[in-house]
Amino acid sequence: HLGGNRALRHFAFPICFILVAVPWPTPIEAPLVQGLMRLVAAVATETLTLFGIPAQLEGSLIRVNNGVVGVSEACSGVRSLQTSLMIGLLFGELKRLTIARRWVLVGATLAIALVANFARAFFLVWIAATENLSAVEHWHDIAGYAIVGAVFLGTLAMAGILAAPDAKQRADRQSNASASRRHARLYTFRLPPSAFILLSCAYLLVVEAGVEIWYRWHERSFVATTNWSVRWPESAPGFRELPIDDNVRSTLRCDAGREAAWHASLASLPNEPAALPTNCTMFFFRWKPGSASILRARAHRPDICLPNTGWRMTHDDSVRKYAASPALALPFRHFRFVRDLGDGRKIFAQAFFCQSEDRVPAREPDRFDATSGRTGNWMRDDRVRVVREGLRNQGQQVMELVLLTPNELKRGAAETQFARLLPQVIQTSDK
Repeated sequence: HLGGNRALRHFAFPICFILVAVPWPTPIEAPLVQGLMRLVAAVATETLTLFGIPAQLEGSLIRVNNGVVGVSEACSGVRSLQTSLMIGLLFGELKRLTIARRWVLVGATLAIALVANFARAFFLVWIAATENLSAVEHWHDIAGYAIVGAVFLGTLAMAGILAAPDAKQRADRQSNASASRRHARLYTFRLPPSAFILLSCAYLLVVEAGVEIWYRWHERSFVATTNWSVRWPESAPGFRELPIDDNVRSTLRCDAGREAAWHASLASLPNEPAALPTNCTMFFFRWKPGSASILRARAHRPDICLPNTGWRMTHDDSVRKYAASPALALPFRHFRFVRDLGDGRKIFAQAFFCQSEDRVPAREPDRFDATSGRTGNWMRDDRVRVVREGLRNQGQQVMELVLLTPNELKRGAAETQFARLLPQVIQTSDK
């Protein structure tokens, strides 16, 4: 053998340390991110109020006199926690701390990261309130780098305190030095036999070929769907482009994306106000085949994103197909939201969401569509099911159209208005 248990213990930390780079499981990361976003926003808002700066908390948004500042996923602090965990583990190993002291070091490092991130959020919102929103972009990355520096220096200082030399530690170091000399031969490994190398290469080839065969076998019965896209109403009153946050783009990793808003007057209906003034907001994202995970298009749904910006979902009205053209009907999921504006005023949102694939299974073409009525939470069971049934990105796209009204629309009225509006914003073409 090549060193036995001694070599295994010696190399255990560097081998396991690689696992720090593995993304956290969704059931752990998703609630943590959402909770941190709200906590950071709440702490920053309360601190601003203590300093005499008016601020109003709306979900993970903070409204100040110059506008609205959002605490996004990147600002939630989860990345700071991941970085601090890595730094704490590394310094604990470099300083050869005991297991108990390593736990103390990691806990202290996480605390430093949380405090630093709260300070960063307060600083950025303070800049927005006292200067302007554009100044926030200038300081955003600088404040992020400052957090990394604070965590690094704080952890280094804490590790030095925990590793203060005493008689026992000096004896341990001398013992370790003697053991290192005795075990120096561990580094004079022999080269693995050629058979081992050949078997390793064969294993990798079999795994890669097996994965490709598995997916292609399931995809043999897939059929193409009708190609459709968005017709942006650029001549509509008040039409304007809405910038898409860089953090949203980096999370979705879409090949094309656009968001816009415009004004409209909904046609009058029985028992509804005539010509109800409406603000329309629409986004459209597109992923080319094989360019991203099948889960990307399912990560930006209104029931996930709008509550983080201060909206409260009141109804999930499930799925209904709407005619986009004489030859095409698309399934849209209908959500209803309300948002308190203060002083008893409210605004209502009717969100219609559609996600579709370029190619789908022939037998049940809509069973994996996010708007099929079986959305799921895409935790472990859903992810395993996707692999088991051989599903990968065949080309996918999502569209969301939100109708904002000062008065609440009933479900039937909202869906009738959307049905009238949809053919105006959808265009189809042959494959």
